[in-house]
This record gives sequence, C-alpha cells and structure tokens, in this order.
Amino acid sequence: MCGKRYTLSPYNQCVYFNRLQEGEYIHLLLYVDDMLIALKSRSVINKLKSQLSSELEMKGLGEAKRYLT
Repeated sequence: MCGKRYTLSPYNQCVYFNRLQEGEYIHLLLYVDDMLIALKSRSVINKLKSQLSSELEMKGLGEAKRYLT
C-alpha cells in the first residue's frame, strides 16, 4: 500500500492511511487477508475497491457490523 501513497501508521502496523484532496483521511485496516476501509464517502470507497479489484482477487462482504479494537 505504501506504493499507492498510503502511509503506514506509526502506532499500528495493520493500519494505513492517505489524506485526500478534500482534507479527509481514508483508513485501510489490514489483517492477514481481510481489509476494512474507513471513510465517510461511499463513492471514494467504491472507487478504491474497483482499483484494488483490478489488481487483487477480492470479494465484498458488505459493511462491518462489529469489529474488535
């Protein structure tokens, strides 16, 4: 993800983030073969998922109902 302008969080090695032009941040939370994308804008999330799908084998599991911190 670092090659795609995402920065590895200094606090957690499973979290990457990228500052968007609008000043918002998109967060990618990665763990083994799972990814959670956190951002308010659904269109930006869909665009990112489209880009990643062209490079990786992916299947969408829908919105997260719960997650552990």
